[in-house]
Amino acid sequence: MSWADFYLICFVVGLTFSVVSLVAGSIHLHWPHFHFQVGGGGHAPGVSARGGAGRVNIGTIAAFLGWFGGTGYLLTHYYNVWFLFALGMAVMSGLGGAAVLFFFLAKVLIRENETLDPADYEMVGVLGRVHSAIRPAGTGEVIYSKAGGRRAVAARSQDGVLIPNGTEVVVTHYESGIAYVRPWEELAKASERETEKI
Repeated sequence: MSWADFYLICFVVGLTFSVVSLVAGSIHLHWPHFHFQVGGGGHAPGVSARGGAGRVNIGTIAAFLGWFGGTGYLLTHYYNVWFLFALGMAVMSGLGGAAVLFFFLAKVLIRENETLDPADYEMVGVLGRVHSAIRPAGTGEVIYSKAGGRRAVAARSQDGVLIPNGTEVVVTHYESGIAYVRPWEELAKASERETEKI
């Protein structure tokens, strides 16, 4: 096997990892997650202690292999340079590609010192709007806003009644990824009746 073949294999492996990661992310297929720090036990700059992206992860490995292989292949196959020069340039190119990806992840996609608030993930009491009608014995969909974003959840009627599209609802129970809801208007009237009794 020649050096050009070796670099080409590295490029193809890196490109394959990148494409598979892109496709897996777009269809919400989760890879086994791993990362580890290189060097001291501290966290990388811009990454919170809760465990963001480590310096070496599947993304940075794919970027390194892609840039390393691509640069090495071009230098050895088309320019026929001395193999040690090509190896050095390929390593620098790979490290540069991995560093750019890491700093993009650390500085842009992962907010520094971001803290997780359990209330951001609590579903009971969430107010939403029915997007797909909830049939009496079936499941529909509710759109709601939480943690700064618009989200959707599968929903069923708490009382087993039809809840039409567009109805404002409140989540009264959440189990196994299903929100059990009641119409907001119904809950508001029940609350008014309780207040009048007092």
